[in-house]
Amino acid sequence: MAEKLKIGIYWAASCGGCEIGILEIGDKLLTLLEVADLVFCPCILDFKYDDVRAMPDGGIDVCLFNGGIRNSENQEIAELLRRKSKVLVAFGSCACEGGIPSLGNLFDCSELLQRAYTTESTDNPKGIIPGPGHHVAEGEVHLPVVQSRVKRLQDVVEVDYFMPGCPPHEKMVWAVVEAIASGKLPPRGSKVGVGDKSVCDECKRERRGVKIKAFKRPQEIIPEDGWCLLEQGLLCLGSSTRSGCEARCLDANMPCRGCYGPAGQARDQGAAILSAVGSMLDADSIEKAEEIVKTLMDPAGTIYRFGMAESMLVRHLPEKGQG
Repeated sequence: MAEKLKIGIYWAASCGGCEIGILEIGDKLLTLLEVADLVFCPCILDFKYDDVRAMPDGGIDVCLFNGGIRNSENQEIAELLRRKSKVLVAFGSCACEGGIPSLGNLFDCSELLQRAYTTESTDNPKGIIPGPGHHVAEGEVHLPVVQSRVKRLQDVVEVDYFMPGCPPHEKMVWAVVEAIASGKLPPRGSKVGVGDKSVCDECKRERRGVKIKAFKRPQEIIPEDGWCLLEQGLLCLGSSTRSGCEARCLDANMPCRGCYGPAGQARDQGAAILSAVGSMLDADSIEKAEEIVKTLMDPAGTIYRFGMAESMLVRHLPEKGQG
């Protein structure tokens, strides 16, 4: 029997949904365990960083790294796993594009820490904000330092493959496992399991050429089946988002939120959707257009929900202080 593959899975600045995405391959997990050993996955097993440091460089065949780089620990482990892994995969939207945590890039660290530790919902009457070091009876306690902004995995280390999605589709996960097991890997730097077109190309909904009079939030309307959600006033990012998800959110009457990243040659996903939406507004003046746009709640958080770390809006701003 050939030697089993050694697989690592790491969770940085993310919600943990990518681990659930891996479990969604279902009974194929048994097939995976026949050909691979899990040598690092602190989410589910008692692995320590020193276990990884003791491995030979390149000792992990493939590492699925999910989450962006928010603090010094995330960056240290990204660099460590890069050395120890033959193949490093940016797994999920947060690793590929920054994800929802990168919306924090609109604020500096002091604002984020104040929000987390001194607002009404936090039981912290003394207003104590954790620092990088603290002395206790047992010795010195060191905490990770919050960095000035969330970065993509590729911003700190070299990445071999990219698997976008929140989380990646289970078919994509299994396709990568099969490719690694067979040795038939795509060209380095490839985005795996996605298409070259947009989600609109996968969507079965009808476009009727209707102009947008106002934007609605999903809980405010019951959309008509079969009709383009954007024309119904729900901000759908399908026209600017890479295909490959089979338009599953749209099938459930929910607009695309853009988790597969920008479609085609778009340099900035948010700019691409604004360009598309601008031509659909029912407005014959700048004033009327501004009135319609004001009905869009949290525009930055909506059009850059998953991609703020790679947007032109923030990437060209000077970095702010660390926490």
